[in-house]
Amino acid sequence: MKKNILALTATLLIAFAGSCKPSNETNKEAEAKAQQQIIPTEVPAQDGLKRAYFASGCFWCVEAIYESVKGVKESISGYSGGHTENPTYEESNTGRTGHAEAVEIIYDPQVVSFETLVDVYFGSQDVTQVNGQGPDRGSQYRSIIFYQNDTEKRIIEAKIAALNKTLGDEKVAAQVLPFQKFWEAEGYHQNYEKRNPNNPYIQNVSIPRLKRFQQKFPELLKEDAKH
Repeated sequence: MKKNILALTATLLIAFAGSCKPSNETNKEAEAKAQQQIIPTEVPAQDGLKRAYFASGCFWCVEAIYESVKGVKESISGYSGGHTENPTYEESNTGRTGHAEAVEIIYDPQVVSFETLVDVYFGSQDVTQVNGQGPDRGSQYRSIIFYQNDTEKRIIEAKIAALNKTLGDEKVAAQVLPFQKFWEAEGYHQNYEKRNPNNPYIQNVSIPRLKRFQQKFPELLKEDAKH
């Protein structure tokens, strides 16, 4: 999928734009149903480190963004938000498993708060884009922000309410879903941007997205990410 995204035509982009509104309505209906029917799973802290889960387009991009943030010990690519067990990259890319490409963020809450991780999330994406980020299109690339308890849910909802006030007729597209399960992606996806700096997708999509984030939030960066 990613190796073909740079060849998308204007016709396809126009068609996608026309489908955004009903797609977002469907996503929001699913969000409301999940919030009513599913109790979130809370992952216990281990050795003082907590975990948070986000989906925002290509996991190669999102993994690299969070890896550059102070207090983040590790960012792991995977799949979440779907209805099948043990999804693979190929299966997820069909859009039929319900999963989105996601990341597991292992972080030190003494250094970076969940609230700041949410700021990173919204500050590193097009918050109004439905079912995708940038050139990556499809439900497997949709934006989802997962909560594990009521406190996290309230933080997310407050951030979205504030953003929506600034967006005029558009609204934040991300789904807000109770966290259930994270499936770690295949090994070759991990640290993909660092290990494949000359990949055309990394050069043309991932690195520019990372640099835009770093320019926007220099105060949040690790020392080695400032250079």
